[in-house]
Amino acid sequence: MKITEHIQNAKGKTLFSFELLPPVKGNSINGIYDAIDPLMEFNPPFIDVTYHREDYIYKEREDGLLEKVSYRKRPGTVAICAAIMNRYKVDAVPHLICGGFTKEETENALIDLQFLGIDNVLVLRGDARKADAAFVPTPGGHSHATGLLKQVMDMNQGKYLHEDHDHTYKTDFCIGVAGYPEKHFESPNLKTDFKYLKKKVELGAGFIVTQMFYDIQKYKDFVAMCRENDIHVPIIPGLKPITSSKQLVSLPKMFHIDIPVALSEAVSKCKSEAEVKEVGIEWMIAQCKELIQIGAPVLHFYTMSNPGPTKRIAEAIF
Repeated sequence: MKITEHIQNAKGKTLFSFELLPPVKGNSINGIYDAIDPLMEFNPPFIDVTYHREDYIYKEREDGLLEKVSYRKRPGTVAICAAIMNRYKVDAVPHLICGGFTKEETENALIDLQFLGIDNVLVLRGDARKADAAFVPTPGGHSHATGLLKQVMDMNQGKYLHEDHDHTYKTDFCIGVAGYPEKHFESPNLKTDFKYLKKKVELGAGFIVTQMFYDIQKYKDFVAMCRENDIHVPIIPGLKPITSSKQLVSLPKMFHIDIPVALSEAVSKCKSEAEVKEVGIEWMIAQCKELIQIGAPVLHFYTMSNPGPTKRIAEAIF
């Protein structure tokens, strides 16, 4: 079922969903199940699975020179989505990214996803590799999420890279895109960011999932600006509780977000990491309760495959 249909069928009730990471290579599928099992009592209609592109390492050759070698840290998202759907009978939402894929590889992945009965995808540009100062497109791939979105929409109309088909071969993906209540860090301003977000919706995006935030007013303002700019698709807030004092530095650095003064001061006063986790969970519980009051369609948690804090929050609000 499409995400938009889940939201419509909920008739105003706020749903619960979450996102997890594929395990590091060498681990079994049981690590995925361990991250999902504790959260199934809250009846998530869908579960997101992230995708991580290849990275590079430098290996010394026999002649003493360094060789740049591509490698992957995690197993494929498509296979994990299939396992989740088979075991839990819920919809899996794979992330599709530009980096690491040619257009042909993207098309092949979408063909596999349709074959598995997967109805939804979240299209993203993806992050730069650690070795790169900025995002570098894969040769033969997409440079921006808009190009990736257009490719999925073309397949929804029966248009493939090298041939067109009639309606028999159309895909029917519901496509999600990312939204940034505090502006994408590469956009010069919020107005420009909205211009690109609106373009994605005009191309066919059916829902938006936001970057994490800790000031609910920023989500409210983001939703209001979307509506003022004729963006009327569901806007799903992305959420992640602070669970360690280091995250006061790491989260703003990695995700280009602000931590409210009240939250950072509360964390700074904690005498232990256990206290920090409690502060973070209580802050998120209050944030979620307000999101439910204002009619957020879904509370979507970035669990990082650690279900404990999310379970605590869900127990308090659902």
